[in-house]
Amino acid sequence: MTLNRNAGLSRRAFAATSLVAGFTLAAGPLRAGAIVTDANGLDAGEVRIPVSDGVVPAYRAKPTHGARWPVVLVVQEVFGVHEHIKDICRRFAKQGFYAIAPSLYARYGDPGKYTDPHALMTEIVSKVPDAGVMTDLDAASAFAASEHADANRLGTIGFCWGGRIVWLYAAHNPKLKAGASFYGPLRGPVPPNPLRPLYPLDITANLHAPVLGFYGGKDMGIHLSDVEAMRAALAKAGKLDCRIDVFMDAEHGFFADYRPSYNEADAKLAWARALEWFRKAGV
Repeated sequence: MTLNRNAGLSRRAFAATSLVAGFTLAAGPLRAGAIVTDANGLDAGEVRIPVSDGVVPAYRAKPTHGARWPVVLVVQEVFGVHEHIKDICRRFAKQGFYAIAPSLYARYGDPGKYTDPHALMTEIVSKVPDAGVMTDLDAASAFAASEHADANRLGTIGFCWGGRIVWLYAAHNPKLKAGASFYGPLRGPVPPNPLRPLYPLDITANLHAPVLGFYGGKDMGIHLSDVEAMRAALAKAGKLDCRIDVFMDAEHGFFADYRPSYNEADAKLAWARALEWFRKAGV
């Protein structure tokens, strides 16, 4: 299927028309030895995804040869689609997947311009509605299909801010085969935010696909009591095909190899488990 990328779109001026260059400075000091995956044998780079109100930039990586690759939607950290998220796309492409990471903040601002995480949260992140994120991810899946990928073998992976989105997307899209959520918040504020009314603990009964969650025992923001509550909620809902793995020595952000929180052993094990999870589910 080939989509007409210009048909029927009502254009608007988005706040960000390209992706973050390098790493997002608001993430803090860079760790020496951040993983850099080359693009040899890949078709990788920035693309434009048609959405209902314009065009969203995204990073896409796929093998140079072939077609009908399984699709993985890579959902950004709170810091946006920066070099680490792009690298994860290339890692998936090296494994034979079509990986795409849409810029889910594009309407609201450029996270690459921020050095203060509080300002980033206040001026961009707080304005992003869950409903829009869901439809942008749907658009990314449709774009993958237009590039001859097999969107019927669809998975999603997300980190931090994106980890929560993985759980929500598994309740949103009945075509999803599997999800992998890295340290996504499980419990929401009281009272709920109208732009983000639901959290993973609220939607366990509605999950369409098995989700594998990865959490850190030393995460100061997501408590182990929340993890246990999520496990109980999944069991009550009969979602026995979901699983949560806790790495007791890991902090929040343990997969982020560009940050001091990186835990190499746990990150490698989680990556291997995520790949196995997707393949077992038919992604």
